[in-house]
Amino acid sequence: MKIVLTPQESEEIFFSSLCNAYATGYMNSYGLELRWHKESYIQAKQRIEERGKSPCVEEILLEMLRGGGQLTFFDIEGGEESWSINLQDVHDKVCNAPARNILNFIEEQDDAEDADVILQTVFMGEIMFG
Repeated sequence: MKIVLTPQESEEIFFSSLCNAYATGYMNSYGLELRWHKESYIQAKQRIEERGKSPCVEEILLEMLRGGGQLTFFDIEGGEESWSINLQDVHDKVCNAPARNILNFIEEQDDAEDADVILQTVFMGEIMFG
């Protein structure tokens, strides 16, 4: 089964995944480190603050993508491998995750494992860890 998502829905699921798997440290157990361009981060934070919001890290990371930036996971334990994404990757790849994980987000029954699957699908194109 393939689930079709709007860009907005894909961004919402990706954002929740960042909150549930990245921010909680869930993906750190794989020896992965999320990196980004420092100046892009500062600019994204400023754009959100100009709208009167005090953003969390995950909001800033998504805003970076919306502004044309990239996020990259580096394998800091297993070698030289890295996986970079932009906003179009979020729009195109969230729907490639297993249907059960996507449905858990839609039904608001998601957890860190679902988020991990979404992030790996978007960044790596497959489930490589866990």
